[in-house]
Amino acid sequence: MSQENINSPAFLLHQGITDSLNIGILVINRARKIIIWNKFMETYSKVKAKDILGKDLYESFPELPKPWVERKLKSVFLLKSHSFTSWQQRPYLFRFPHNRPITGDVDFMYQDCAFVPINLKEEEVGCVCIAIFDVTDVYIYQSKLDEASETMETLEKLSQRDGLTGVYNRRHVEKELGAKFKEAREGGKDLSMMIIDLDHFKNINDTRGHLAGDEVLRKLGHLLLSDMRKEDIVGRYGGEEFIVVMPNTQMGSALGIAEKLRKAIENMPVVYENEPIPITASIGLSQFRPEMLDYKEIIKESDDGLYKAKEGGRNCVVCP
Repeated sequence: MSQENINSPAFLLHQGITDSLNIGILVINRARKIIIWNKFMETYSKVKAKDILGKDLYESFPELPKPWVERKLKSVFLLKSHSFTSWQQRPYLFRFPHNRPITGDVDFMYQDCAFVPINLKEEEVGCVCIAIFDVTDVYIYQSKLDEASETMETLEKLSQRDGLTGVYNRRHVEKELGAKFKEAREGGKDLSMMIIDLDHFKNINDTRGHLAGDEVLRKLGHLLLSDMRKEDIVGRYGGEEFIVVMPNTQMGSALGIAEKLRKAIENMPVVYENEPIPITASIGLSQFRPEMLDYKEIIKESDDGLYKAKEGGRNCVVCP
């Protein structure tokens, strides 16, 4: 671009208008020469307009993603329509610094980019204006929202778990049981559940200490999480009692699952301070019936079965 064109009233008017905008404005012609470069672009690129006007875009900024930019430009020239790219699609076009306080995760200015056709002659696009919007604040805000959301999700998951055993806590397992009970009542689905109680657990605490008891509970929690089916809901109901909710499971299948679990517990190796701790468990089993009106009824029926298992000699499964 000649000095005469640069000093023309029309050019100076355009340059004055674009310099007043708080967005980056550059205009390139079909030869990819830069013909407008506003104050924003000067500030962040550290290149003065007088030094870049008339220069080739890619020679001036070899780090630009040329194939991507060319696709954008050719589309605008050919279709004579706007094109837009957000920072989510491409974080930046020009690797400009940002002017925010120092943060650990923002190394450059995040940008939205608009490509706008400029008709120099009737029905002919002679130039493309590229507008650069600084959306770094949007990125920072969105990142903090995402981080907060992940933190809340993590806290929510932790609030559902028993800290010692890793299985669900009583509050969450009852919530899940209530939902599955409603599905069974309204949708005619099968639902079974069992309560598992470690036999003579008080004796373990009394003779080996509570840390030994904690190790037994941890081992049982890990066993339940690894041995039960993916769809089963496993929780600690209180003390040495655990609960397993088995959706879409009839009593016959539930009985087989419970008996298999009882044997696994009996054979579960628990060693504390180099001394083995023998473990057995009693299991009460129940199944949803249409006449049940509340999920607590299925819990009571499992609890009744557990009582009978204890009375019947322990280390067994009892169902109605």
